[in-house]
Amino acid sequence: MNAVGSALSLPALFSYGLFGLPLAMLALPIYIYVAPFYAQRSSLDLAQIGAVLLAARIAAAFIDPALGAWIARGGRSYAVYVGASLPLLLLGFGALFHPPAMREAATLAWFLAALLLVYTAYGLAGIAHQSWGAALSQLRAQRARVTAVREGCGLFGVILAAGLTSVFGYDGLSLAFAVCLLAAGALLLARAPRPALRSAAEAVSGNGWKLPFRQRAFRWLFAVLLVNGVAAAIPATLFLFFATDYLRLGHYAGPFLIVYFCAAAASMPAWVALARRLGEARAWGGAMLLAACVFVWAYGLGAGAAWGFATICLLSGLALGADLALPPALLAGLIGAAGHAGRHEAAYFGWWNWGVQMSLALAAGIALPLLAWLGYVPGNSGGGLPALSAAYALLPCALKLLAALLLWRAPLQHIYSETGEYRPCI
Repeated sequence: MNAVGSALSLPALFSYGLFGLPLAMLALPIYIYVAPFYAQRSSLDLAQIGAVLLAARIAAAFIDPALGAWIARGGRSYAVYVGASLPLLLLGFGALFHPPAMREAATLAWFLAALLLVYTAYGLAGIAHQSWGAALSQLRAQRARVTAVREGCGLFGVILAAGLTSVFGYDGLSLAFAVCLLAAGALLLARAPRPALRSAAEAVSGNGWKLPFRQRAFRWLFAVLLVNGVAAAIPATLFLFFATDYLRLGHYAGPFLIVYFCAAAASMPAWVALARRLGEARAWGGAMLLAACVFVWAYGLGAGAAWGFATICLLSGLALGADLALPPALLAGLIGAAGHAGRHEAAYFGWWNWGVQMSLALAAGIALPLLAWLGYVPGNSGGGLPALSAAYALLPCALKLLAALLLWRAPLQHIYSETGEYRPCI
């Protein structure tokens, strides 16, 4: 079924977008829970965990563009690559959160190998799924709906993962992840609308992995992604440490996350409507400013400030809805503006995921060792807590403002269209 340029029904959108739920159930643990998990359940210290996360995420960052180029050259349906990722995702998740008892060196090796498997499988599934969605429609209103449904399902996956982990632990999360992955994967492969198949002649050439960076607009958008990604990744990496050691509210970590992601899910329709009116870039820039104005107040909180932090989670969660829904829609429009829709999406999303992984690598590889150097020790109420608070609250806000400035200056004004007709911006 060729859905490019045509209206997509809500059942069709959910058949496609529901696969975002199990992917998000995997993303939350590897981005938020994995560092505290190994800090508490192994002999590894914070610097070692940060080093492994940095190494794995840098490696994954370079794997993603290669996966994107490989998918783009293949000329096969994106469904083929999603299907290939399913057993790898199951194996990687089980290995990461159910490690055997080993000595320190073996634990380090297992941790690194499991992370690499998870990141590779996640990259394969994510690039194929995102590319599939970007190829479904080039109408501005449609592409925002596609990404909003996918990311909205992802938010419910995050909420589900947070709730299950709080109540049933990692065993319950693992079982639920396996069931959701197989069910959503089956629905996607059997019922989701499919874009037109690409022929081998239309596939990306041997140098196609460089294709996105030939577009001036993509270079600007990619810079925004990196800066904004680091701004989001730092508090994600430090969240459990901040909630547990600084606020003394670790037992409320699950509810805080649920408030945050529920607010993001509830805000999705409003951001889609705003993007339809103003364009994705302007709406996204406004969300960045909102996030910075709200999140800076986390620095002034004291121990036990449950209601204050819950309010910050609620308001910053509203801004998160734009962070999730609008950038992929903006990228889909950029791909259409360059004349690459239906052929080269995977090459773009391979580099896009490279940027996401590099943002996470910088957040973990810099923030965690820096906090260790400044004297912060997890579970200790010593002198490192002011540094933890500043790194968690102030640094991300400064980076958000920088990202908003870059987005404001980016040459993206030519990619907006209600009719599906675009002028190249190169």
